[in-house]
Amino acid sequence: MLSLLAQTAPGEFLDGLKAIGAGLGYGLAAVGPGVGIGLVVGNAITSMARQPESAGMVRTTMFLGIAFTEALALIGFVVFILLLP
Repeated sequence: MLSLLAQTAPGEFLDGLKAIGAGLGYGLAAVGPGVGIGLVVGNAITSMARQPESAGMVRTTMFLGIAFTEALALIGFVVFILLLP
């Protein structure tokens, strides 16, 4: 394994490490919004079950919360694209 690493050019090795780091970074950046969207939707469903008459307002607020939370995942994706060589 070490002989294989010694045969690669230093630039290629660093590009590979950059790609691995960018992929791991985006993976970690996607975890937070995934948990956040789950919490938003779960609490909205609970709220609609308790007060069905306010379902319209809760649904609108839920979609706004999902949009703002998903923006974090999109920012992570943009950073991922910018870090690739």
